[in-house]
Amino acid sequence: MKLFRLAVLYTALAFGANAASADIAQIEALRDGQMKKLTFHSAPKPVADVELVDAEGAPHRLSEYNGKYVVLNFWATWCAPCRHEMPSLDRLQAELGSDNFAVVPVATGHNPVPGIKRFFETAEIQNLPILRDPKQEMARHMAVLGLPITVILNPEGQEIARLRGDAEWDSDSAKAILRALMAES
Repeated sequence: MKLFRLAVLYTALAFGANAASADIAQIEALRDGQMKKLTFHSAPKPVADVELVDAEGAPHRLSEYNGKYVVLNFWATWCAPCRHEMPSLDRLQAELGSDNFAVVPVATGHNPVPGIKRFFETAEIQNLPILRDPKQEMARHMAVLGLPITVILNPEGQEIARLRGDAEWDSDSAKAILRALMAES
């Protein structure tokens, strides 16, 4: 009887694993253009709940976004590709931002608040929070080597995908991928 239960459990786990990999394979098939740089992990990776600060210096944590899919973007005011992609992240937040989804940009390293605010005003960024990682603690924990880096977090706050370099985050491909992920949960 024990052997039978183990066989049933193994079969269920195998089908569950195949279903999960099939779902990811279907989502990966939605990658087009710059989204082809988006790589999904074979298993979710834990993310440290490091303290960030907002424009006023108030503390924040990624755990505030638990329950949502998050597009977490590491950027800097001095990074030209970061500045180029920020308006697309703002448009993505305007279109998909909800109880199930958020775009969270994190200015990592030396990024004075007046410079961030000036950039947000010039680029007409209206839908994104100002969050900073001034000591690059989160960037170090997440192995951010170079900018921009964008990661997708699942509702449990785990990293499930990563894209190195800039991208048009409001492209049809990006939105299809994110909608497919949100439909999964």
